[in-house]
Formats: sequence, structure tokens, C-alpha cells
Amino acid sequence: MLLSVVVPCFNEEASVERLHAAVTAATAALTTEIEIVFVDDGSDDGTLVALRGLAARDESVKYTSLSRNFGKEAAMLAGLERATGDAIVIMDADLQHPPHLLPRMVELFDQGYDQVIATRDRRGDHFFRTIASRAFYRMINRLVDVQLTDGAGDFRLLSRRAVDAILSLPEYNRFSKGLYSWIGFNTVAFAYKNEARQGGQSKWTIGKLFNYALDGLLSFNNRPLRLAIYAGLTLTVLAVAYMTWVVVSALVRGIDMPGYTTIIVSVIGLGGIQMMILGIIGEYIGRLYYEAKRRPHYLAKETEASSVRPPSARQPSSESTHS
Repeated sequence: MLLSVVVPCFNEEASVERLHAAVTAATAALTTEIEIVFVDDGSDDGTLVALRGLAARDESVKYTSLSRNFGKEAAMLAGLERATGDAIVIMDADLQHPPHLLPRMVELFDQGYDQVIATRDRRGDHFFRTIASRAFYRMINRLVDVQLTDGAGDFRLLSRRAVDAILSLPEYNRFSKGLYSWIGFNTVAFAYKNEARQGGQSKWTIGKLFNYALDGLLSFNNRPLRLAIYAGLTLTVLAVAYMTWVVVSALVRGIDMPGYTTIIVSVIGLGGIQMMILGIIGEYIGRLYYEAKRRPHYLAKETEASSVRPPSARQPSSESTHS
């Protein structure tokens, strides 16, 4: 058996050496072979230099350096495409995903599970972030077509058939937490104590977390569009009811001077709702636009063997090849 450990990196110069040492120590007692696949996601510090040094010293280390920062989703995809193991673990480079859990994950994999998920508790997180995260999971599980577990992130072991299933999904706008749930297979989860970062700074700002939540909400359902329809129907019913009241009032009590405040509030309120609905429609259209362009998810500029595998992209048809 070969175990692959996929590690996306962005400006993790201070962590990659320690992560390599921790993974090597944690897997020393395992009878499996190990490969560690680092993906440098366009770092502008010394991450790539550190990865070159690791690959030169340890033949089990592979790395792919992307041509620019494409984001964590693309980096994880690049790592999964390069990993050749029978089981593949995805983990962060900052050591918040404890390497000492790897033997336990392999043990559960040997019991027949295709997904082994390590879920963290939230001790040590900022109060606001904890509340926001829990609210996000409650909301998204009511709206999306798959169920997400609070605390279940990218730190997980996937079997080869689970990875092949993930790689068979060609969508450009990727929300991996949802994709993991969507493919199914035999899944088990266990909790671990939240760990502090061992180096560098978190790349997740409030804005990025909000956009990530929005991606998750829009990637697995069309309910926001249906909510727009329901909002339109509700406003139509209210408008008809108000019109009926105005007509009846005019017939009974005569024509009254309409209130300026009522008109202004109605115009502003209805205008805001219309803009929100247009924004929702625009988000879906924008996603269709990106999918239709069929661009690769990433471009690689270097590997440890200077032999770049083709990035994830749909192959052109035979007609376009010969045109």
C-alpha cells in the first residue's frame, strides 16, 4: 500500500520543514510506503526554495509549483492529480492538522472506509468566528442538497476510488466540502483537539470566508433562484392587495392625496429587492460563463522532476483538434 499526503502551500516557508519532519515521524511505524505531495500555490516567499531542498534530500517528496496563486481549491486538485497512493490524505501545511493522527486514519481506512474525516473542535477560535461558522453550517445544511458536518474541513483520508470520483467532476467552481459529501462512499469521522498554527499567518480573512460560504451556497442548489421567485410572488400579492385597498378606499371615502413617505419607502424597498434578485441571477450566470470558457483549473511551472503534468482541463474534441 502507498499512502500519499497532499499538502497545499501558500507562503508557508516557516512550516514546510516542520511538517515534513512531523509527517515522517508519524508514519515511521506504518508498514505502508509514503509519498508527500506539496503544491506551492504561487507563494512569494521562500516556500518553493524549501520544497526544492526537501525533494533533493528525500525521494518520497514531490512538489508542484503553480504559475501563480490559483487558490486552495485548485492547489488541492493539483495535489490529488499528482498523488498515486492507494489512500490519499489532504492536510494543511501550518500543522493545524496534526500529523500524529495519520496512523489512526490509516487504521480506519484498513477497516474499509473510503473517507476518514478528522473533525476539529472549536476551542481556541475567536468567539465571533465560532458563532459565524456554526450559523453558516446551520444555514447551508437547510439550503444545499448535501449535508456538511460542522468542523469537518479538508483534513481527511480518501480512498483511491473516492479520489477518482472527485477527479471525474470537471466543474470549474469547486467547493470541495460539498464534493466530498456528494460522492458519498463509506465514511467515518472522529474528533480531535483544535491545534494552533505553528508558523505564518492565516490567509482566511472575513471577506474570503464570506465568499467561500457564498460559493458553498450557490454550488449545490438553485434554491436562491426559487427564493427570488417566491419573493416576486409575495410582492405581487402584496401589491394587488394594496391596489384593492386603495380602490375600495377611493370608492367609499373619495380620492385621497397619497402619502409621500409611503411612495418613497415602497420605491426604495422594491428597488433593493429587485437588485438583490438580479445579483442572485448574475451569480449563476457568471458561473455558467466560467464553466463555458473551459479554462484549466491551474497552470504548473515546475515539479521536482521538471516534468509538468497537464493541468485539469477537459480535452478538446476531435473536431476542434482538426479544425
